[in-house]
Amino acid sequence: MGPFAGFGVGLSIIYVEIQLEERSGREILAGVLGLILGLVIALLIGWVVLQIPEVSDYSHGQYIIAAMALILGYLGAVVAMRKGREIRFSSGHAGEAVPTKILDTSVIIDGRIADISESHFIEGKLVIPKFVLDELQQIADSSDSLKRTRGRRGLEILRRMQIRKDLEVVVDDYDPGSSDDVDSKLVTIARERGARIVTNDFNLNKVAELHGIKVLNVNVLANALRPAVLPGEEMSVRIMKKGREADQGVGYLDDGTMVVVEGGSTLQNRMVAVVITSVLQTTVGRMIFAKVK
Repeated sequence: MGPFAGFGVGLSIIYVEIQLEERSGREILAGVLGLILGLVIALLIGWVVLQIPEVSDYSHGQYIIAAMALILGYLGAVVAMRKGREIRFSSGHAGEAVPTKILDTSVIIDGRIADISESHFIEGKLVIPKFVLDELQQIADSSDSLKRTRGRRGLEILRRMQIRKDLEVVVDDYDPGSSDDVDSKLVTIARERGARIVTNDFNLNKVAELHGIKVLNVNVLANALRPAVLPGEEMSVRIMKKGREADQGVGYLDDGTMVVVEGGSTLQNRMVAVVITSVLQTTVGRMIFAKVK
């Protein structure tokens, strides 16, 4: 039996090592605490059971305790590791807890949330509800090639975020079930948990604000980080196409800002020096109006 026991122990150690490589430090610590708690409970129950005369007279009572220790220790470790990301360990600043952020489908597909998170401009736990993941999977399996590409991009973005050790990304199985609408479920979860919603969806942004939920809109952040331009300044822009009006040309800055150029309709595919006449801020971004210098 010795070689078989040694082989089994070796396989168990290798399995545990592989599992621990995929776990964060928080989960491992939670698993150790759960193991200790399970063993303590097993010993307490075993001590009580051994006080029963019929059991104390049984010669193999110690095997009962050992079996209970294995079962309860294993259950304690597994449950604690699975829920380890939800445990908050005190850092001496109890009043400064970072709110949880809930990601919606649009911001995952957009992809910029990965770069923002990796640059540490967003702190705290990032939660992806299971129904959002299901919607993303449906998009990735769509018969429409464009939708399928967007869905697969979203799944790849999630994978990229999850493998980073410095990001806490959690898939939450909770489904409020109050509606089939994904946006309504997001608002419900955020309201119940005091969380914030991360999105670039204008409609979801407004609905969440009406419910008193704080929203982190990636588009708003992008607009805030764009270089400020003022009327009268000069710049160079490449005219890409004709505008709506007969004499207008349209170009774009490096950050995607649209520039409408008066007198630029005949200057397509050319780099032109222009003078800014006005800047219009819209709900989806900025538009710059200019004229040929």
